[in-house]
Amino acid sequence: MSSTSSEYVQKITKRSEDFAAWYNDVVLGAQLADYSPVRGMMVYRPYGYAIWENIQKLLDARFKATGVVNAYFPLLIPESLLRKEAEHVEGFNPQVAWVTHGGNEELEERLAVRPTSEAIIMQMYSKWVQSYRDLPILINQWNSVVRWELHTRLFLRTAEFLWQEGHTLHASAEEATERTLLMLEVYRSFLEEDLAIPVIPGRKTPSERFPGAAETYTVEALMGDGRALQSATSHDFADHFAKAFDITFLDKDGERKYGYTTSWGLSTRTIGGIIMVHGDDSGLIIPPKVAPIQVVVVPIWRSEEDKQKVLEHIDRIKEVLGDSFRLHIDLSEEKTPGWKFNEWELKGVPVRLEVGPRDVANSAVVLVRRDNRDKSQVPLNDLVVRLQQTLADIQQSLFDRAKQFRDEHTFECESVAQMLEVLDNKRGFIYAGWCGSDECEAAVKEETRATIRVVPLAQPEDPGTCIRCGNKAQVKVYFARAY
Repeated sequence: MSSTSSEYVQKITKRSEDFAAWYNDVVLGAQLADYSPVRGMMVYRPYGYAIWENIQKLLDARFKATGVVNAYFPLLIPESLLRKEAEHVEGFNPQVAWVTHGGNEELEERLAVRPTSEAIIMQMYSKWVQSYRDLPILINQWNSVVRWELHTRLFLRTAEFLWQEGHTLHASAEEATERTLLMLEVYRSFLEEDLAIPVIPGRKTPSERFPGAAETYTVEALMGDGRALQSATSHDFADHFAKAFDITFLDKDGERKYGYTTSWGLSTRTIGGIIMVHGDDSGLIIPPKVAPIQVVVVPIWRSEEDKQKVLEHIDRIKEVLGDSFRLHIDLSEEKTPGWKFNEWELKGVPVRLEVGPRDVANSAVVLVRRDNRDKSQVPLNDLVVRLQQTLADIQQSLFDRAKQFRDEHTFECESVAQMLEVLDNKRGFIYAGWCGSDECEAAVKEETRATIRVVPLAQPEDPGTCIRCGNKAQVKVYFARAY
């Protein structure tokens, strides 16, 4: 390895020394994002945005398989419309950004820069729906929202972020609940199968529900530093918004009834999740299904004669691989091979192919895995199949490794004192009984700075006793300190 390559790697703080600094080093060093001149807002650089594009493509296909279609609604929401649902506004009011002028003219009514789109979408639903024949409405939009966060962090919490928000309208409470749980399962399968992030699906406690929701469901993941990340949410609003916005329809029995609504969302904070779950001291490790580049080819030569042979061999590799993989060939000559190896490791490309004179002579390549750095020589004739197998194995191995880490950092506790011992020294999920009272939930939060992240859907027959009061528990829950 050249000295310049070594200096390049040393720019990344070790995860074990300072996880937050390591995270920022990786985001900036891998050119995923950068700080913008606007406080709390970030710039998505092409490599980072390419990950989001792959997330969009995969998740959008999963949505459409359930009958959802895409639409787009305005960025600005009149204040009177936002205030139609008082509980909703109360929940968002501190974070809302307001437009007060158009050009030099002061507006008669303030316009909110959407913190979420329930208000404007519900207004349109009240206009569009007349009969049960108009239902269900299954709409999603890909957009950005603004929430004026005081403490921001690239990808994880920014004043503006990219996301999708689905909004559906149904004829019955049962249909709305079914849709809410269906979308929760869509998120679970996407996160686990495409992002290789194991999650715990379940519901939020009443104090943690989305403003205006009758029930909020979540999928919670554990990051590499033992803190939790809410990775997606799905909300059942019952007829709450329908009553606020007068969304009614003429049912089959001839009676006019209120509709039932849901909303559900996943944002670019999942890119932060990918970094924190899979990354290591060398940088990113991106799951192959969402990697902008799945395979990078690095040529190695020492003479002009070798260079010509290597480049001709790379042409054959391109021909063999065709369009089967997202492929990049690094032909830059101002960097050494060692520099390139470290650069592409930092960027988390799943597979590196090294091509030197010996590989030309053997009609082969050297295949290096990013996840475990295993290295093997592969004949050109076997390359397509080997790459397919390797990428699939990396995808599964990343999930298995993350699940093992989560399982090893999940602790069953019976007292707050035991919980604090774990949180301060080991970190991770605390699996414990909860009596269901707001008082016990608030007290644990005050004493430990941990919250109930999720009440899992799967529950034991006997949940034991409450971790705070010692009375009989209603459910088992997962506590954690969180992002």
